[in-house]
Amino acid sequence: MLKKDLKLVNNYLIKQLPKATAFINSKFEVIHASNQWINEFNFDTSNVFGNSIFSLFKDGEENNEWEIILKNCLNGQPSDLFNTKFKDSNNNTQWFEWSNIPWYDSEENVIGVIIQAENVTSRIINEIRIEKLEALLLEKSEITKIGTWEYNVKTDKVTWCNITKTIHEVPLDYTPNVDTAINFYKDGISRNTISMSFHNAIINNKPWSEKAQIITAKGKEKWIIATGQPVFKNKELIGLLGTFQDISDQVEGNNKIKENEQLLKTLIDNLPLNVYIKDRESRKILVNKAECEYYGVNQTKDLLGKNDFDFFTKEVAKRNRKDDISVIKSLKPILNKETICIKKNGESNTFLVSKIPLTNENGDAYGIIGISTDITPLKQKEEELRNLINVTSLQNKKLINFAHIVSHNLRSHTANFSMLLDFLTNEKVETEKESILNMLRNASDNLLETLDNLNEVVAISTNINLEKKPININKRIDNIKQNLDAYLSKNKAEIISEIPKNATIKVIPSYIDSILMNFITNGVKYKSPERNPVLKITFKKENDTSIVSITDNGLGIDLDKYGDKLFGMYKTFHNHKDSRGIGLYITKNQIEAMKGKVTVTSKVGLGTTFNIHFNEEN
Repeated sequence: MLKKDLKLVNNYLIKQLPKATAFINSKFEVIHASNQWINEFNFDTSNVFGNSIFSLFKDGEENNEWEIILKNCLNGQPSDLFNTKFKDSNNNTQWFEWSNIPWYDSEENVIGVIIQAENVTSRIINEIRIEKLEALLLEKSEITKIGTWEYNVKTDKVTWCNITKTIHEVPLDYTPNVDTAINFYKDGISRNTISMSFHNAIINNKPWSEKAQIITAKGKEKWIIATGQPVFKNKELIGLLGTFQDISDQVEGNNKIKENEQLLKTLIDNLPLNVYIKDRESRKILVNKAECEYYGVNQTKDLLGKNDFDFFTKEVAKRNRKDDISVIKSLKPILNKETICIKKNGESNTFLVSKIPLTNENGDAYGIIGISTDITPLKQKEEELRNLINVTSLQNKKLINFAHIVSHNLRSHTANFSMLLDFLTNEKVETEKESILNMLRNASDNLLETLDNLNEVVAISTNINLEKKPININKRIDNIKQNLDAYLSKNKAEIISEIPKNATIKVIPSYIDSILMNFITNGVKYKSPERNPVLKITFKKENDTSIVSITDNGLGIDLDKYGDKLFGMYKTFHNHKDSRGIGLYITKNQIEAMKGKVTVTSKVGLGTTFNIHFNEEN
C-alpha cells in the first residue's frame, strides 16, 4: 500500500514540474509526463502514455540521431543539449532545446531516460535574425566601405573590422588599442575632437558623430566620419560601438563643387548685369551683387524669398508676374524686352530684360533665370540726343526762315533804295528831288529798324551763356507799370496782378522785362473798341516750372486761322497801324532761350491768354 501511495505521489509531482519533462522506459515508451509537456506539444493524454516517443514526434527531422542519443543514455551516457524543430498543430515551426539523462532506480540501475524540453523558438528566431543582420551589415559594409569598431571597457580592448583596418592602411592582423587608435587622427583639431568625444562617451555616456582627418599607416591624409555609441548591460556601461567611414572622395568632390560654385559666383557677381533666379511663385532664390545694389541691400538674404510685389508698384509687379508665368508655362524665353520698372518710392529705371525657363530632367520648368541690363543712362542719352536733334532741327528751320526773311527784307529795301536813287538821278525839279530825299531818309530809317530787329533775334540765338537769376515777379510788373504809366492812362488800361507778393522766378533779367512789356503792350494795343482794356496776371507752380499767365479782354485771335503763324516773324493778324509782326517772334525766342515755352488760348471778340512756362532748372 505504501509503495502504491508513493507511486501516486511521485506521479503527481512529475505532473506539476514547471518544465516540460517526460520519463521513458528502455523500450522508449512514455511512462510519465508533466502537464507542461502535454500542453507544450498539444498532446492528447490518451495517446501519450505507453506509446513510443518516436511515434509522438514522427515528423521530427533528427529522430535517427535522437534514437542513438537515447540508447547511449540507457547505457549511462547523458547527452549534450541540442535543438530540434517540428511543426505544431497550426503548421508553425517550433524550436526546442532538449536535455537527455539516464533514469536510475533505487539500486542505481538505468531503467529509462528522463527527457526535458524548453521552447527556444524566440531565441532561435532572434539568433537567425542577428545572423542575417550581421551578414547584411557585412555586405553593406563592403559596399559602402563603412567599417565598425568596438571597445570593451573591462578588457580595455579595441577591435577593428577589416574595412576599418583597410581605411587605416594597416595589416589585417593589426591589433589597435585606445592610444594607437586616437594617434591615427591628425594632430590638432581632429585628434582633440575625437579624444574629447571618447572621454565624454565613457564619462557622460554621450554618443558622437564627428568629421575629422586621419593620417594612415602609410602617411596618407584622409577625411573620415567616426561615430561612437555607448553600450549598456543592466544599466552598466560595458563598452563603445561605432562606425568608421572614409569620405575623402566625397570631401574632395564637395571642395571641387565649392570651388566651382565660388568661381561661378565670382563671375556672376562681377557681370555688369542683374542676374537672378526665381521659383515658380516668382520668389527670388538666387541673386547676384548687381541685383543687390539695384535694390539697395547689402546681403543676398534680404532679397531671397521675396517677389516683385515687395519692391515695385502693383502695376509693374503684375506685369512682371505675367511674364514669369508665360515663360514657365510656354517654356519660351523672353529676350531683350524693354521694360520700365518703378519702385514703390517712385524711382524709375528702364531695363532690357531676358527671362529663360529653368527646367528639370523631365523638361518641366521649376523657375526662371532672369538677366536684365539697366539702360536708364542710355535712354537718357537717347532722349537728350532726340531733344538735341529736335532743337537742331528747330534751329535749322529758324535759320532757314531767318535767312529767307533777311533775304526778302534786305532785297525789298535795296530795291526801294535803287528805285528812289534812280528817280533822284532823273528828276530835274528841285521840289520833287526834296520829296525823293525825304523818302530815301524814311527808307534808311526802316532799313535800320529792320537791321536792329534782325540783330536782336541773332543776339537771342547766340547768347547761350547768359545766367538765369531769381527775381521777384511783382517788382518787375510794378516797374513796367511805372514805365508805361502815360501809355496805360491814355488807353484807360487796368493791370490786375494776382501774383503772391514774394513769388520769384528764375530767368534772364533782361529778357523778362522785354517779355512782360511785349505781352502787356500787345494786350493794350489790340484792345476792343467796345470796352476799356483790362489785363489780369496770375502765377502758379508745377514741379520745376513756374507759369505766368497774362489774360486780356481785347480783340482775340482766330487760332484756327492763325494759330500756326502766331509767333512767326512779321506776321500780323489785325489791321492796326502799329503792327510790325516782330514782337511775338522775339518774345517766343527769348522764352525758348531760357528753356521755357509759351502757349496761347483765345476767342475772337473776348480776349487772349498767354501762358508763359519758365523752366526753373539751370
